[in-house]
Amino acid sequence: MTQEEFDNRYAAALDDIIAAMAEHSEIDPEKFYGMTCILENLRFFSPVLYGALQKREE
Repeated sequence: MTQEEFDNRYAAALDDIIAAMAEHSEIDPEKFYGMTCILENLRFFSPVLYGALQKREE
């Protein structure tokens, strides 16, 4: 898997998590927005995670 493929799949997974949280009415809106910010910031760590997984596979 290339880094671009990993980035796309990682972003899609984070989007799926956000969408799943948005569908549940019992989630507090303040906590939802806070968690959304955290998940959006996790996208910046995609290259780090990809590098760690590549080293692990070797």
